[in-house]
Parts: sequence; C-alpha cells; structure tokens
Amino acid sequence: QLDADSYETDPCLKEIRRAENYSWMDIITIHKDKLPNYEEKIKTFYEEHLHLDDEIRYILDGSGYFDVRDKDDKWIRISMEKGDMITLPAGIYHRFTLDENNYVKAMRLFVGEPVWTAYNRPADDFPARKQYMKFLAEEAQ
Repeated sequence: QLDADSYETDPCLKEIRRAENYSWMDIITIHKDKLPNYEEKIKTFYEEHLHLDDEIRYILDGSGYFDVRDKDDKWIRISMEKGDMITLPAGIYHRFTLDENNYVKAMRLFVGEPVWTAYNRPADDFPARKQYMKFLAEEAQ
C-alpha cells in the first residue's frame, strides 16, 4: 500500500523505484489552472496512442481514467484515484482522461531519461507493439 500523502519519504515507493530501476521522476498536475495549454494537452492525452517504453503513473491526488485495449481490441476503462499506481507496457494502445473532478496530480516515473513521444494509432509496425502482441498471444494459450 502506497501512501500518496508522504510520497517523498514513503519506503514502499522507494523500494519500488529501486527494484524497477525507476531512476527519473516528475510530477504533473492536470487542471485548467495548472497545466499550460490545458485544452490541447487533454485532447492529446485522449488520442489513442502507444509508447515505445513502459508508462508508469502514480496518482498523488485527484482521479481520472486510463483506457486500454484488450486482446479483442475492445476498450477497458481503469479508474485511477489517489494512491493508485499503474504500469502500461510498451506497445499497448491507451488513452487518458480526467473524470468529473477535472483534476489529477500524478508522478511520472521512467527507467533512464524520459521519452515523451506518443505514436497515435495505427502504430503497429514498431517492435514494441509487435512484442506486446506476441505477449498477448502467449498469454492466451
């Protein structure tokens, strides 16, 4: 159980970061009064895309939704709120949106230097996507 109120000193978070080699982090606040180009960013986050690296998010305050595609290409909505952490594997199509509170503060974690590039669908030719699809096929067996 992570303690979002004391994330700066939480030994559980420290251990996760060490074990997973999450060497870089920052904090983003998604709210119309806090995020420059808010409307544009919200649209970008909601556009279906993938990344070539894992996407790790830890919700420090507020709430929102990650939508991911299942093996049958149908959406699954994942509700995220304070204290929740998620790792989206490289190559998974996803999107993010706020809920009715229109506010989330999240820690973004990376292995090594951050890479912000999102590849909008279709992006099936990337090795990360092919590896993810292979993983899904193996899990289905």
